[in-house]
Amino acid sequence: MQLLNYMHLYVEVARTKNFRKAADTLGMSSSTLSRNIAALEKEIGVRLLHRSTRRVELTEAGEAYFNRCQGIVEEANVAHEALRGEAAHPSGTLRISMPVDFAIDYLAPVLAEFAAAYPLIDFELDAGARRVDLLAEPFDLAIRMGPAPAAPSTLVARQIALLERHLYASPAYLDQAPPLSHPEDLAHHTLCVAGGIKQEGWVLFNGADSTTVPVAARFSLNSMGLSRALAAQGAGIAILDSVIARDELASGQLRRVLPQWSLAPIPVHAITDTRLLSARTRLFVDFLKARLPGHDSVARR
Repeated sequence: MQLLNYMHLYVEVARTKNFRKAADTLGMSSSTLSRNIAALEKEIGVRLLHRSTRRVELTEAGEAYFNRCQGIVEEANVAHEALRGEAAHPSGTLRISMPVDFAIDYLAPVLAEFAAAYPLIDFELDAGARRVDLLAEPFDLAIRMGPAPAAPSTLVARQIALLERHLYASPAYLDQAPPLSHPEDLAHHTLCVAGGIKQEGWVLFNGADSTTVPVAARFSLNSMGLSRALAAQGAGIAILDSVIARDELASGQLRRVLPQWSLAPIPVHAITDTRLLSARTRLFVDFLKARLPGHDSVARR
């Protein structure tokens, strides 16, 4: 058991490459953690880490040991949870990183329902555009919109939703803008695009038909909510999904344009750094799949 405990401590240090961060996650002092790692190195007779005042680096032996220990520690945690009855009564803190717009419009009601169903689980939520480092930061999962991480990757992506995307603009904008009856007309319009697309062509679909339109976005931003707000103020045409646009659509602030045409749906993934999930993480991912749009077409992994 002592060796397994040493492994657990070492894996956290190797993940973060920072004794203070690892100690905070483990709930102990940096000095205690350092003494334990030194005892582990003495036990196995091999130096695992290069320490300096600024950083920690893994030795070649330390890297190999980390790769072996990580799976052992994960398996032990899963087994321990099962023995404690964690699967039946999940508890602890669920740490999630998520995009703020998606969190407000989609995740808030799901989180409230999940919290009511599992009262022993607490939540630490990081909502923003920053892409957290799951290998170095203590998050259980990150929710991300767009393609899964490209191979090769140590991260595991589980698709949890598929969001349809349409074009929206305000009546005031459409009243003064050039005619818009075909996707090719978009070249003459002002566009508000979230996701960093600025000078790329859009592929629009009408049933089995598709067309590629070269467009240039005047407003290129990283917030779907800001794109929606600009469109509602008459700044231009925005690509939005139906849930993001529903309130402005109902109030008449936005109107769907080119209603026969849509862009390809955007996938949403739950990203983790392992396939071995804790009971609370696994329950939450399954909960999202069952309640978010497009779950019938989500590829189960």
